[in-house]
Amino acid sequence: MTQPQGALHGVRILDLSRVLAGPWATQTLADLGAEVIKVERPGVGDDTRAWGPPFYDDKDGRPSDSAYFMVANRNKASLCVDFSADEGRKILLDLIPKCDVLVENFKTGHLARYGLDYKSAIALNPALVYCSITGFGQTGPMQTRAGYDYLVQAMSGLMSVTGEADGPPTKVGLAISDLVSGLYASNAIIAALFSARQTGKGQHIDISLLDCQMAVMTNQAANTLLTGEDAYRMGTRHPSLAPYQVYQAADAPVVIAVANDGQFERLCDAIGLQGLHHDARFTTNAARIENREALDDLISPLILARPIICWIEALAAVGVPCSALNTVKQALGEPQVIARGMIDTMMRDDLKKEVSVMASPLRLSETPVSAPKAPPQLGADTDEVLKTLLNFDDLKIARLRKGGII
Repeated sequence: MTQPQGALHGVRILDLSRVLAGPWATQTLADLGAEVIKVERPGVGDDTRAWGPPFYDDKDGRPSDSAYFMVANRNKASLCVDFSADEGRKILLDLIPKCDVLVENFKTGHLARYGLDYKSAIALNPALVYCSITGFGQTGPMQTRAGYDYLVQAMSGLMSVTGEADGPPTKVGLAISDLVSGLYASNAIIAALFSARQTGKGQHIDISLLDCQMAVMTNQAANTLLTGEDAYRMGTRHPSLAPYQVYQAADAPVVIAVANDGQFERLCDAIGLQGLHHDARFTTNAARIENREALDDLISPLILARPIICWIEALAAVGVPCSALNTVKQALGEPQVIARGMIDTMMRDDLKKEVSVMASPLRLSETPVSAPKAPPQLGADTDEVLKTLLNFDDLKIARLRKGGII
């Protein structure tokens, strides 16, 4: 049966981004049906192709692309172009009028030297949506500095609230600032496309990793703005809810997340503290925050007395949110994760093997996400893109390839 077209079918994206934030944005748009042409350096490609181990091996047993690259580049075509050369630059300039969106994550001002900046691109295609993703944005005292996820986690205060209370600050275990910025970028691109379809006028989208990470500091930043007091590390505890943390069961840690008074009453009944919810120290969440240590002293020994499976079954039965503290491998094996189809397995022909990555979490009833296509081999679609969109013939393509332009 033919799969329905994606919501963004007919949208063409020229993707000049590398590493994670930009590719994450364009992968989301590709999943939604957009055609994404990923522009890469001839012979090298996106930096993340080499970010390993682990690597997939090609048929000769040599390292091929990394798992890191595979996770952010499905459903794309790979076009190799050296746009530092005049003929390579002309290829991109000729493609801009044929595209609806251009995404780039070079340092602010870098693409102007090649005539690929927003003002130059919009002159070629007035309806173009041009999205720039940088560390610190197009304005401000740090606009020209390179920005990396790790720096942004530190600068935004995220690391200051991550880790045990008596331990050092620590980064989140993945590039959260990049990923969040990619999601904000994809939202902004879709909004700008909607506007362009109505008005015929494109626009420049300015996405900053620092801006995006500051935005998702949410309650931690709001608490500080309200009280004037700095946030601090609390381990697995929550600054505004209790009990809401990891407890140690007899054989493993268990997460218990109580978000309201009703859940607290049911928790008390389930663990053998009937009536505790009437104690003035614990009747409200605010009171429980004030008396957090006393509450933990009552709960902790009871949780420790029984295996984790007992608590997961007992608390789930009464509607109290709880979970095992999974490793990544355990999470991948969770029945719910499997039931929701959250692992995509795709064949990449050059490797002669399947590659598995996390699937799109988007579920649209009428315009479902595209059937997953494996992340492309470097330059795999160069000939097709040049022939189809720019009417290049085999002779011209061979000459450009010999000259290292493509």
